[in-house]
Order: sequence, then structure tokens, then C-alpha cells
Amino acid sequence: MPRGSVHFPQGEGGPRLPGGKTARTVVLVGHAGGAMWWAFCDWRAKMPADLADPLDTWSKAVIGPIAAAFGAFPYYPSDPPYQPFQRWAITAEGLAASPLGILAHPRYGLWHGYRAALGFAEVFTEVETEEGKGTPVCESCREKPCLTACPAGAVTVAGFDVTACRRHLATEEGRTCLEEGCLARAACPVGRDYTYPADQIRFHMAELSLPAG
Repeated sequence: MPRGSVHFPQGEGGPRLPGGKTARTVVLVGHAGGAMWWAFCDWRAKMPADLADPLDTWSKAVIGPIAAAFGAFPYYPSDPPYQPFQRWAITAEGLAASPLGILAHPRYGLWHGYRAALGFAEVFTEVETEEGKGTPVCESCREKPCLTACPAGAVTVAGFDVTACRRHLATEEGRTCLEEGCLARAACPVGRDYTYPADQIRFHMAELSLPAG
């Protein structure tokens, strides 16, 4: 679904388009909740078992033809030159980062993502999202359960300690997080109706690169 748009006056600061021009409008494409997951699973079942980067490959298979139909150039988070997707999302939807680093949405909480962005040479009116501009969800959260739910103490007001998280996940005690998902993420009270299905959570956790031993 469309997740808002970013505009670049005279193309200044926009990403490069084929032919040397820069995009003047970027429309973010993303998902919320688990609806995407079932479509991906249906597609994945028809693909070779050893297919590399299946979710990124599926995203391109779905979004590429849409971009072509609208005369846009697609950018993907997995492809260099890496584009500032999070900065674009903050501008497009008015969101702010949670202590986990994930942008907190007033409706979807931490259960959403961005799969691509479509670059256009033209300027057009702002793309509306279901919620419009967001509000700083975490600032209005008094209890902040995400700060106490992490067994590794990796989530603090100072930010997310990636090293501490990965170190914990590599231990026997960390198997719960690997199998059931990030406990701090699940503790967020916003957007629980959009929590990913268990299979989707395990899929994402399995893709983490953990320290040896």
C-alpha cells in the first residue's frame, strides 16, 4: 500500500533516475500487519527451495511491474546505492523512531515496514495515507514497557544496543527471542492487532546474522 510521499523542489536532494535526472517525487510502498505474509508464502511455495533472498525477490516481482505501469523507477532497501528510506518515511508520514529504532506508527505500532519506493520525474500532489501525518507515539507512552521487556537490557532511552542484542540471541537463553520474536517489540501496546504471524516473526529472526559461538 502507499505509505506517503516525499517531494524534492527542482529535483534537489532527490535520488537519481535512469538517464541522469533526479526524482522530484518519491512514493513509499510498504505493508502493515501480516496480510503481505500470506501473499508471499503462496508465491514462495512455487519457487525453488534454495532461492536466495526470497522476500526481496518477491518484493521486486510484485512492485517492479507496478512501477513500470506508472512510469516510475523503483528503489529497494536491499539494493545499492542504498537510499535513506527511514528519513523518507519520517518526512512522508511524520513518524519518529522508537527506542528499538523502528519507526512507531500511531495505528500499526512497530508492525509495519517499507518494501520499496517509486521515483517520479514529475511533481504531483501529496499521496495520502490511511492515517495522514503521524504523532510521536513513544513520547505519549507513559509506561514504556519496551524498556523493561528486553532480557538483554539492549533497549534503553539512549537507544538500541545492537551488540548486546546479538550476543544474547546467540545464547541458549536467547532462543525464546529467536523463536517467538523480540520481546521488547511485542511489549509495545500500540498496533497489537497488526502483530505479525508467528511464521513471519520466525522468518525475520532467522535472517539475523549472529556472532559465532
